[in-house]
Amino acid sequence: MATVTFRDETATGKAVAEWEVAGLPERMTVRELLRLRVREEVARHNARPSNHFNGLVRPDDAETELNGYRLREPRRIDWERQAEIAERAFLANGFFILAGDRQVEDLDDVVDITIDPDVVFIKLVALVGG
Repeated sequence: MATVTFRDETATGKAVAEWEVAGLPERMTVRELLRLRVREEVARHNARPSNHFNGLVRPDDAETELNGYRLREPRRIDWERQAEIAERAFLANGFFILAGDRQVEDLDDVVDITIDPDVVFIKLVALVGG
């Protein structure tokens, strides 16, 4: 069994958040890793629902804030819906994923976690006025 480290970074390489998930198969597709990451962050939110969600993508009916998303009211989030939103965002270049030292470009790419245990997510931020 393998352990993966999920890390969020800014475009300049500054780490924003990091956590590990253990007990995984040695090889997983990018889609499986993305869905796992989303499921884990939603589970953390749902354990203590609040009106703030700090995750990879914006939930339905939420507003973007500096460090996450503001929900209209505290509520549980559906991880499968969030995973669908994340997959669409990836395909639309809303964020990049790096496995080890390479950028993955397809949700069906396979990552060997024993070789590339670090999976980095880099969100892209729209420029003001451009």
